[in-house]
Amino acid sequence: MMGLIKQLRRRTPLGWLQLSHEKSRLLVALSGIAFADVLMFMQMGFQTALYDSNTRLHRSLQADIVLTSPQARSLQNMPPFSRRRLYQAMDIPGVDSAEAMYVNNIIWKNPQTRRQTSVQVIGFNPDKPAFDLPDVNQQLQSIKLPDTVLFDRSARGDYQKAIAQIDQGQHLTTEIEGRTITISGLFTVGASFGSDGSLMTSDQNFLRLFSNRPSSSISLGLIKVKPGYDPKNVATALQAYLRDDVNVMTNAEFIEFENDFWRTNSPIGFIFSLGVSMGFAVGVILVYQVLSTDVNAHVREYATFKALGYRNYYLLSVVFEEALILAALGFIPGVVVSLGLYQMTRTATNLPMYMTAIRGLQVLILTIIMCSISGAIATRKLRSADPADMF
Repeated sequence: MMGLIKQLRRRTPLGWLQLSHEKSRLLVALSGIAFADVLMFMQMGFQTALYDSNTRLHRSLQADIVLTSPQARSLQNMPPFSRRRLYQAMDIPGVDSAEAMYVNNIIWKNPQTRRQTSVQVIGFNPDKPAFDLPDVNQQLQSIKLPDTVLFDRSARGDYQKAIAQIDQGQHLTTEIEGRTITISGLFTVGASFGSDGSLMTSDQNFLRLFSNRPSSSISLGLIKVKPGYDPKNVATALQAYLRDDVNVMTNAEFIEFENDFWRTNSPIGFIFSLGVSMGFAVGVILVYQVLSTDVNAHVREYATFKALGYRNYYLLSVVFEEALILAALGFIPGVVVSLGLYQMTRTATNLPMYMTAIRGLQVLILTIIMCSISGAIATRKLRSADPADMF
């Protein structure tokens, strides 16, 4: 190892010297790599935000097992099923409780702007807390009052003044389907790709808002398992007992069910994956153009090295050295710009866009691979360079 270090110290940094000799070309290359990195960072960030934002409610559910309709596709598309399945579920050993939840999207008037917008309404039994959300659980008594709801303070839209009034203890009123409702408090979940925000209320208030919906038609069944029982085993027994009338999933499977919809059945997931691939391809093309131009500009020098007895692998190592230097230097501004764009996106959309060490490492590895591929393509001319043809 020490011998290798000494050899590297004695080695002339030919790749860096060639890159730094043409500073304008170097800046263009670094700008291109940074642009490709920013594109990959943003697409990965949006993709992660897609999954995280659409499963925040799932992760906060106080349930070991979730029942849904077989036609359910995501939380924004939950066809109802019969409440009788909850009573039947209580027959299975290990089931401690089975509670109903109602979910639907509705148009309401923004209490601040009075404009109509879409929100998701969630109704549950306030005597049986459905979410591990302190802000909600501390206000369960208030949503027992008729036509009273809680509002998501992290909803997307113009709600700042309305939220400030509620924080001061004021109750605001607005309309849903021609019915006047009261916003008595706030909670925090956040917007998603599926909805701009959420309202939470009691199951009775939900049924008042959706008067055409019978109480026997529920959106989700929340099953709690008794201590000492394995939720997977209980879920298997429930699925066998209830057969094809409902889908039975553990809470982890319910989260993956939501992610799978956005990943495979929604065009949004595909678009973000395509965006990462396009960023990678753009980077390969840009770096190839720079390295290819550099090789062509110094092909006589490379041919001279060959005439002096240097082998192809040494000349190729010079080009790969340039590729790695470009990858490292171009990655730094890409991270810095992406951090700013992440902050801007969070402020504008309330989506969970955060830089993580894992994502940074992923993009760095992709950048190194991207530059290495470009270097490999750019060295094709070096392999066939004949000193006799150069002079």
